[in-house]
Amino acid sequence: MAENEQGEEIQTIANSDVVTKYQMAAEVSNRVLKKVIESAVDGAKILELCALGDKLIEDGVKVLYTKNKNMSKGVAFPTCVSVNHIICHFSPLMSDPEGTEALKNGDLAKIQLGAQIDGYAAIVATTIVVGASKERPVKGRLADLLTAAHLASEVALRLIKPGLDNMDVTKTIQKIAESFETNSVEGMLSYQQERNNIEGKKQIILNPNEQQKRDSEIVQFGENEVYGIDILISTGEGKPKQSSARTTVYKKTDTTYLLKIKTSRIVFTEISQKFGSFPFTLRALEDEKKARMGIVECAKHLLVTPYDVYQEKEGDFIAQFFNTILLTKNGTIKITNTLYDSEIVQSEKKIEDPEISALLSTSIKSKKKNKKKKVDEKDSIKEADVAENTP
Repeated sequence: MAENEQGEEIQTIANSDVVTKYQMAAEVSNRVLKKVIESAVDGAKILELCALGDKLIEDGVKVLYTKNKNMSKGVAFPTCVSVNHIICHFSPLMSDPEGTEALKNGDLAKIQLGAQIDGYAAIVATTIVVGASKERPVKGRLADLLTAAHLASEVALRLIKPGLDNMDVTKTIQKIAESFETNSVEGMLSYQQERNNIEGKKQIILNPNEQQKRDSEIVQFGENEVYGIDILISTGEGKPKQSSARTTVYKKTDTTYLLKIKTSRIVFTEISQKFGSFPFTLRALEDEKKARMGIVECAKHLLVTPYDVYQEKEGDFIAQFFNTILLTKNGTIKITNTLYDSEIVQSEKKIEDPEISALLSTSIKSKKKNKKKKVDEKDSIKEADVAENTP
């Protein structure tokens, strides 16, 4: 176990044990994402896809670190499947009217999920067109959108490096979006991640309005930091608004309050014991009816933060790619895999900016070092094996 000078366990990726936990969580997330994608076919119910993802995550982590009975393991972000103009956080309950919604061929489906081991989270999201294949490729406006989102994600991976700053990422992502006549979604945030915290202090904002520009802090990225990079691109104006769909995803806060209603107290106790500081869906609570009732008082008094469902105008489409990356001393390691298939997506547009094109031609993989430290070289190779292949 790696310790600092005070004899305390190092909880950053400077500790190889922490890197391993991130990688193992990512392996679960990547495997589950693949299974959910395979199940996201014409006629598949969104509720069942979300339930499948969450179950597979729980099944995947429970066989890891079995000797440590007290180690936290589970869902770092509940499975959400947001379709077409719905931007994010759609994970319906059986009792909701939306619980019967099903995918159909041609739908643009965003799938987001994540696993955590000992508080170290690996979150991933991708976007697919239901029914698309090499024989039936995506073309036209949806192809432009998917290509823009994918390339924006790839550029972000290359710009998030120690010494560079967050606003360069923001500006470059919007440039790419505009190259494909799309927009990054206003105000959406990517965060630095730490143990038991997927929304750390450092942030990257997409397409900020004037007020958000004034409020946003310019920060530099640092070595041994971890980031969840959430790229959301729209065919519309990129102006999110809250959907009428029920909010079902929440996260416990550090606020304290003595709840008055018995049901609320029961629900909050279960939340505290089962989910810690990670987002959860009401579907994961023992009694869905009580959960719907009890969460109201919890949210009213800020004991939980809601992850509201957001949408664009009906008829617009949004694509999402989310990667978890580690800024190690050996370079940037992408531990998640969005499973993007460029052979299925055929856009006629391309990046014209020479600087962005040059940036995309570089690799994010760690460069092999001379045999100074064999241990470092082994760790670097192991980390690179987990990462998605990049162009």
